[in-house]
Amino acid sequence: MSEVNFKKRVFSGIQPSGNLTLGNYLGAVKRFVEMQNTGIETIYCVVDLHAITVWQDPAALKNQTRELAAAYIACGLDPKKSILFNQSQVSAHAELGWILSCVTRLGWMNRMTQFKDKAGKNAEKMSLGLYAYPALMAADILAYQATHVPVGEDQKQHVELTRDIAAKFNHDFKSEVFPLPEPIIEGTATRIMSLRDGSKKMSKSDPSDKSRINMTDNADTIASKIRKAKTDPDSLPSEIEGLSSRPEARNLVNIYAALSDTSITAVLQEFGGQQFGTFKPILAELAVNHLAPISNEMARLMADPTEIDRILGDGAQRANIIASPVLEKVKNAIGIVAR
Repeated sequence: MSEVNFKKRVFSGIQPSGNLTLGNYLGAVKRFVEMQNTGIETIYCVVDLHAITVWQDPAALKNQTRELAAAYIACGLDPKKSILFNQSQVSAHAELGWILSCVTRLGWMNRMTQFKDKAGKNAEKMSLGLYAYPALMAADILAYQATHVPVGEDQKQHVELTRDIAAKFNHDFKSEVFPLPEPIIEGTATRIMSLRDGSKKMSKSDPSDKSRINMTDNADTIASKIRKAKTDPDSLPSEIEGLSSRPEARNLVNIYAALSDTSITAVLQEFGGQQFGTFKPILAELAVNHLAPISNEMARLMADPTEIDRILGDGAQRANIIASPVLEKVKNAIGIVAR
């Protein structure tokens, strides 16, 4: 880390690709809400520029951007305590993304697993944006000189790349513009798995809607999905070690622990020895009580898209106040004549 004493600041973003799930909520948004009350400045972004690395229907993208903003707010994010905006409204993201792409080594990009996972055998047909977007992701973070980035395990590599890019920029231009951000990976439920296959991450792209709980699901749907979630015939163990070879059981215990703000150990102490026929209805009731009010509030917010747009616009103005001076420092460091 540079000797510069950077202000503690959290940045994170989620793509507006529709169908925010329980996994997104427990693994990310719930922690975002908790962080805004820690005294650290928190900046949360709907990363719509990342979304267009693959084809998006324009009308759907607008709706999904608003829906994600509504989800943030319905989950408890206060736009007055945190900065909430959509990425494309702050031009520093795109400008800094290009500058950092000129600093980033090609070998670093070739090691990124996300492109390989998404492109598969069709890499030649993918957009340049999909390949290069980790440089934009670095810009998202560094434009605010963010010191901490809450991410899931599968995104940790991107924060490590951001640190490499920041260090190289600081070294190449003999500057101290950027901090080296730290990933924040914590909590009981950093990785929620599919309700149909405990070995796979819960995903909004899974063909089976029964594999996930959507944040827009109503109370009856939430309860039904929990009751029908895949399990095994054995009773719940009393010790964590008993979950090691039982992914579906571990997933449901994880979800219960996260929703009740308790530990896996405490859940097993309470329910160890009981069958899933007893545990699932209790988990379903907990999930409904926690999630149904969120889906109801999302519906209320989505009925007034003008207000959502106002909130995003206000957040973009506040974000720009932070990002613009950072971008000017970057331009000055690399020798660009600016206003």
